[in-house]
Amino acid sequence: MMPIEIKKIQPHEWQLVINLFDQYRVFYKKESDIALAERFIRERLDNNESVIYVAMNGEGAVGFTQLYPKYSSGRAEKNWILNDLFVDADYRKQGIGEKLIKQAADFAKANGSRFIQLETAVDNYTAQSLYEGIGFIKQPPDEEFYLYKLSLS
Repeated sequence: MMPIEIKKIQPHEWQLVINLFDQYRVFYKKESDIALAERFIRERLDNNESVIYVAMNGEGAVGFTQLYPKYSSGRAEKNWILNDLFVDADYRKQGIGEKLIKQAADFAKANGSRFIQLETAVDNYTAQSLYEGIGFIKQPPDEEFYLYKLSLS
């Protein structure tokens, strides 16, 4: 197996994550739609609305995470929502998800954020275990999702 490299993609590298983003949406019971995936990712990158890290194994992308900024006027700060995290089924259980999260946390901390947060389905036990193992603190659930926060201070 080739070593995994985590890299922040630039707008012109959008194609690296299109298939993974489509698979991510299918995982959450959405219809596969490559054109929609391409349009959505390109808009986020072209408009500087998200930051995407991709896990590369030398042959191609095997996982990604996408972060969106979260602003607080009261605290006058920007933090990050780790909105998407997906690893190709053939590459799971190899620490790739953890590497992607840690890279995202490093990025957020380097940019002055105090925390990153994410949500996951209440029945996504594998993800919950990963997040809690990294240090995310589970917030009280709503009906469908748990909210997690990781302090960066």
